[in-house]
Amino acid sequence: MKKILRNIFFSLFLLSLILSPTKVQALADRESKDMPYNKATCDLRMAERRLWIDHVLWTRSFIVSDLASLEDKGDVLERLLRNQDDIGNSIKPYYGEDAGNKLAKLLREHIELAGQVVDSAKSGNKADLEKYNKLWYNNADQIADFLSSANPNYSNETLKDMLHKHLDFVTAQAVARLNKDWKADINAFDKGEDHMIMFADIIVDGIIKQFPQKFK
Repeated sequence: MKKILRNIFFSLFLLSLILSPTKVQALADRESKDMPYNKATCDLRMAERRLWIDHVLWTRSFIVSDLASLEDKGDVLERLLRNQDDIGNSIKPYYGEDAGNKLAKLLREHIELAGQVVDSAKSGNKADLEKYNKLWYNNADQIADFLSSANPNYSNETLKDMLHKHLDFVTAQAVARLNKDWKADINAFDKGEDHMIMFADIIVDGIIKQFPQKFK
């Protein structure tokens, strides 16, 4: 039964890659070319990249701990959730306390749903897997909606594409580890990390465009 569920999980992942258009190469080609280059912009870019790299690093650590039922699972989850608060705090200088807390809340839900997706796949519960996977992607859309409503420089469609692709890479890691395909797991993580750096740059570019007076 678990093998069947893993195959279903993998099929969902492949289908999402086919149906979800990505703009990764286009985004890489245009990365920050028109942005001012000074200490303020560099500091923001480095800070956001660090936060989103931590996001994928601690997500991976949690997947490893969860699937292997390691004793550090609770501590890793606590650190991962702190990262979501840190990301929310990073936008408060631009959008205020409430907005930062709202983003942190959405990102915490993102992590909680990821855990439920992984647990469902691990236990072989097909109904829960489909339910939580749908909620997970809906949450990604809510994050994109929130960010694009706060900043007109963000394309809602692009943010959704990027966040869906992030979920795809997380899914690929979980599937690979369930199947003991360690090379595929490593490959998915590497690609996911590069992808999240590009996402961080989208966030930074939008902030600089919206608040140019803060980066002179």
